[in-house]
Amino acid sequence: MNLADGGLLVVAGVLAGLAGAGAGLASLISYPALLLVGLPPVAANVTNTVAITLNGAGAIVSSRPELQDQGRRLRRFGVMALLGGAAGSALLLTTPASAFERVVPVLIALASIALLARPWLRGRRAEYVSDRNPAVAVGVGVIAIYGGYFGAAAGVMLLAMLGAVLGDSVPRINALKNVLLLCATLIAALAFVVFGPVQWLAALPLAAGFFVGGLIAPVVVRRLPEAGLRIAIGVAGLALALKLGLDAYGAA
Repeated sequence: MNLADGGLLVVAGVLAGLAGAGAGLASLISYPALLLVGLPPVAANVTNTVAITLNGAGAIVSSRPELQDQGRRLRRFGVMALLGGAAGSALLLTTPASAFERVVPVLIALASIALLARPWLRGRRAEYVSDRNPAVAVGVGVIAIYGGYFGAAAGVMLLAMLGAVLGDSVPRINALKNVLLLCATLIAALAFVVFGPVQWLAALPLAAGFFVGGLIAPVVVRRLPEAGLRIAIGVAGLALALKLGLDAYGAA
């Protein structure tokens, strides 16, 4: 790891932080950057998970206006996110990641389509579907398990699920998503610090970039047109699903 590699990871972290806190697609940028500076795949995955926790921390600091009056949701869903993240990290340490390789692209594609169709879904959702419905909390827990285990585009899935049932604006739902993802990934990151091959010389500059990107992203999100932001995230999610699908099924 040299100075140029460190600078590259800082820049990649900022860009990934913007994509993560704003759209839930951070690993689309940060993971390839870690591979580019020479980390093997397993070490890159572990290092990325540890560094990405700073993205959530930065986003929370900058999202205080959007998080106002969401304390009840944060408490209810945060517990489920913590439990799900713990379960996902336990699965990661005991089962092969390849178990999810073929289903992940389908899940991301469905979540992206749901996000694109949010206006239609909101117009047809049943009146009883709200943040008080236990099914919503269960959905958060299931996505958190996935986030702690594998994580690719978990933010898109969470944003799509919450967006389908909550009547709030995209910036407020996005802020909620960032807190819940931090709860899920923090548990996995702690497990990796103890048991995983974290490459700290790569993790530190990447984490610094993630924190800066997380600080900036909420400011950008609250200034962008809601429809344009939703469409951009949905299209990016579909592109990621296509890439992961080609990788998974092409290798079969």
